[in-house]
Amino acid sequence: MLDAPRSALLNPITTPEKPVSLDKDQVRHIAMLARLHVADDDIQETADKLSRIVDFVDQLSKAPTDGVTPMAHPLNASQRLRADSVTETDERDRVQENAPLVRDGLYLVPRVIE
Repeated sequence: MLDAPRSALLNPITTPEKPVSLDKDQVRHIAMLARLHVADDDIQETADKLSRIVDFVDQLSKAPTDGVTPMAHPLNASQRLRADSVTETDERDRVQENAPLVRDGLYLVPRVIE
């Protein structure tokens, strides 16, 4: 389907002098993999936008991060948590009365995969 090898799609070689430039076939392939419909009129614009995104991610990956401690929040804030206590009663049996098929507290549904 594509002229470029699969590895070129997954690991494009970029340098500041040679930014990533996705072609129309690569965009069509990416859209097919993502199950997205991209109109033929929008392919070039989408290729340009995706190329800029990949270039930006490549630029971010070159940022020096040696000695940077990973953090969960940029403001070094802690999450206020509520007390871990039961606030509602167990009404599973009452709710399951509405289900057509229940066994051992589980909802039974028709098999969808053969």
